Amino acid sequence: MNTMFQQDGSVLTVHLPADVDHPISDEIRRESDRIIGKVYIRTMIFDFEATDFMDSSGIGLLMGRYRVLGMRQGCIRAVQVSSHIDKLLHLSGVHKYIEIQKSEGEGMI
Repeated sequence: MNTMFQQDGSVLTVHLPADVDHPISDEIRRESDRIIGKVYIRTMIFDFEATDFMDSSGIGLLMGRYRVLGMRQGCIRAVQVSSHIDKLLHLSGVHKYIEIQKSEGEGMI
């Protein structure tokens, strides 16, 4: 499994790189589909700790994974979200569908 992905039971954590653009989003989508096809995944956690930039393909990635996992509340989480990425997730409306946890000390939204 790619070092970007970490599986613990039915939870799949994706450690996102500094830039989440179209090529990276496609790679994450393909690999997560492969993993979901082999193993039951109930929750996906996207770790934004190292992420400085995300374009609309990153939003599509999050919403696509939400759809693939059955559109259940709490099936997608974004953690270690910077204020810049948090603003992007709110402006796009994604915050209505996924749980967002800001960077250390900022709490759950």
